[in-house]
Parts: sequence; structure tokens; C-alpha cells
Amino acid sequence: MALIGAYIVPHPPLIVNEIGRGEQLQIQKTIDAYQVVAKQIAELKPDTIILSTPHSVLYSDYFHISPGKSAEGDFRMFGAPSVKMKVDYDTDLVILMISNAQKYHIEAGTSGQKDKSLDHGTMVPLYFVNQYYQSYKLVRISLSGFSPLVHYRYGKAIEEAINQSDKKVIWIASGDLSHKLKKDGPYGLSKEGQIFDQEITESISEGNFMKLLTFDEDFCEKAAECGLRSFIMMSGALDGKKVESNLLSYEGPFGVGYAVASFNIVGFDESRHFDQIYEATEKKKLNKIKKDEDAFVSLARQSLEYYVKYGKPLKRPHDLPDELINEKAGVFVSIKMDERLRGCIGTIHPTTHCIADEIIQNAISSGTQDYRFNSVSERELPHLVYSVDVLGQPELIQSIDELDVKRYGVIVRFGGKSGLLLPNLEGIDTPEEQVSIALRKGGIKEDYPYTMQRFEVVRHK
Repeated sequence: MALIGAYIVPHPPLIVNEIGRGEQLQIQKTIDAYQVVAKQIAELKPDTIILSTPHSVLYSDYFHISPGKSAEGDFRMFGAPSVKMKVDYDTDLVILMISNAQKYHIEAGTSGQKDKSLDHGTMVPLYFVNQYYQSYKLVRISLSGFSPLVHYRYGKAIEEAINQSDKKVIWIASGDLSHKLKKDGPYGLSKEGQIFDQEITESISEGNFMKLLTFDEDFCEKAAECGLRSFIMMSGALDGKKVESNLLSYEGPFGVGYAVASFNIVGFDESRHFDQIYEATEKKKLNKIKKDEDAFVSLARQSLEYYVKYGKPLKRPHDLPDELINEKAGVFVSIKMDERLRGCIGTIHPTTHCIADEIIQNAISSGTQDYRFNSVSERELPHLVYSVDVLGQPELIQSIDELDVKRYGVIVRFGGKSGLLLPNLEGIDTPEEQVSIALRKGGIKEDYPYTMQRFEVVRHK
């Protein structure tokens, strides 16, 4: 039938009276706004509530939809076992959602859940809704490790499923904002947290969903945000719709940002297909990147594209610069998609006849053998961005003081184990962070007597 409304809400358990026991009064504005939302939902009388939550089952490459006919939950782990709820799931709509996701080539379904109990990201919003309205069925959706753009498109796919059904549906996007707003808060303070909350509340109040798609990943991690992908999925369901946006409240007295917002659908607006706008912008950027690629990066791109399309390695081209053919070096090939890492594999020392062969070998490995990711598909090839790091000779160092994260990469070794981290990486600001990550990559404990080497690279982008 139709999506008839959408809401952004936070999920602090202490907002529940039986848990907060008076402490919740410090976020009275949030409580008041929640009551407004709950009353609006009761007036809309939806058949189904779709609720996206960051605290259910999370997969890197799969959107999980809660399975079965019903589920139960309580706030036992927050000291209030008497506060319980049970929901019935809308299994018919779930079937349509899974089918539509397949049309968008998005992996989504009901497989993989062990604990079927409701999470607090679901129960806190329903605690308020249930005070005014209970004649609904629920669809509970998890977030994923997919990019923001894929979350947006998944929202679009879900909205199409809603249109195919006979249900009136509202969407609740559950999620807190930054968790780093106060020095004495549970997660500390970061300047990114305060900036994130300011920017996202402005975007919400303006209905500017394009902004949600363009937040930098590293920035979001430093801000320790919670709900962005939940909000993006909801905004995808509102694609092409004219909405009246209302930021009902924002506060963060405990060091975590809580925003409550409503979105009233009032028509259609062809200028609000934000995934298309985003993709057109990205396509221009990618075309410029490809146009400006040097021979090193171009060879990496050609190597992976040829392998994915034809299933065999590219033969070394004859028209390469002398440096690529006559010199040897260790090489790392990094691949990104939607500004997120998609693969990175390399060699510390040369293992082939020349740098060109090293690039061909490692580009293929980065796209097909990085255990953190599935192999790159042909459909992804036009969206990939490559960089090639040619390593200098490693030198032994005695102290972390001899490192510079912008200039040097680091190799740590203990026994037969080793870990490497390249220099000048986003989000790595200190030698201590650099060494700690390299140790984790190598499976080496920090109290082991490991050795360190530093190396310089020539980065081709």
C-alpha cells in the first residue's frame, strides 16, 4: 500500500522509567518528543512498523531481517526484568522485502540469527509506541557493513515492497548520535563528536538526506556514532518524496547525542533521488581519477579487471615505463569502493622479476584473496579506486620515537610472525596507533619482545 510516515529516535535504556528511576528526567525534552512521536503513530494507525536497529544481528555483507512469526524481549540486562514486550512479525512483508532486495542485487534475508530476543534498540522505541498503540506487526531490520549508498538503496527496495503490499507502514529509524560529547561521559570527548551531531541535526531538520550519504567514514568512527546507517536506510525509503522534516528535540547531557525527528510525506519531488545524485557526482570523480592515473595505478586497474573478466592474469604490457620493467621492489595494492577499503595485499620484498609483475600479482590478490572481503565482482569494477605503494628497503629501528606516521610505514616481527602497516593512512595519527595496529595484524601481543623496522614508500594514486 504505502509508507505513511517515518521517524528518527534514540534508544537510551535509562529513558525507560523502571530503568532510569529519576535519572531520565535529565532528558525530559527527549521524553516529551518521544511522546509526540508515539501519539502521531497512534493517529496514523499503521498495519506494520519497520524498525531499523544497530543492535540486532550485524553482518558485513548481509542485511539481516528478524525471522519467525514473533519475538519477545525484556530489559533484564538493564535491571528491569519486569518490563517485557512481545511482537508479531509481518512475515508477508518480509517475503516481499527479500525478493525486492534481490532485484537490487543486495544480500538480505532471515538467515543467521541465533538469539531471537528483541534488542534494546528495538524495545526502547516500542516502549513508547505501545503506550498509545499496539495494533501493528513489526519488521525488525539490522544494519550491515555495506556502504551508505547500499543502505540507501536497500531502503528504496523496501519501499517498493511496501507499495506491493496491502499495508500502511511507518518506519522507525532507531539510533543514537555521537557517543563522545563529554569528557566525563562514558566514552570520552572528541571534537568530531560535537561536529557530527551539529551537522547531522542540521541535515535532519532540513530533510537534507544527501548529507547523510557523504559523511567521511574515518570522521564517523572518531565521532563514535551509532545510528547513521539506520537513518540512511530510512531516507532511502523516502527517496523521491517531498517531506516535511521536524527535529522535535536534541540533547546530550550524558555524553551521547539523542535526536528525535519526524518526517511527514506530503508529495513527490523528483529532485530528491539522492542515490542518483550521489552516484552521478561519484562517477565524475571516478572519471577524473581514472584520467589522472599514472602507469602504476593504471596497470593495477587493468590487471584486476582482466582477471575478473577472463579468469587469468594479464600479460605484462610492452609499453610500460623503464622503472616498472627494470626495477624490483615490494609492492602493496590497495583498492577502495565508496571511499571504503575493498582490498589490500602486498609484498614486503620483491617476489617477481620486476615492479610491473609485482603489481599484476598483487592487484589480483587484493581483489580476490583478501580474507576480509568477498572477491570483487565484475559489477563492482567501474566503482573501484586503486593506489599502489612501492616500498623502499626496510631499516631496523630501536625506538618508536624513530617513526613518523606520515613518512614511514612499520613492520613488527616476533618469532615467525610479522605485521605491516603502510604510512600516511587516514585515521592513524600517532606512532603508538601505527605499531598497535601492526601488532594486531601480525597476531603479536604488545608485551612480546618484538622488533621494528621502518620503511618509506612512493605512493601512486
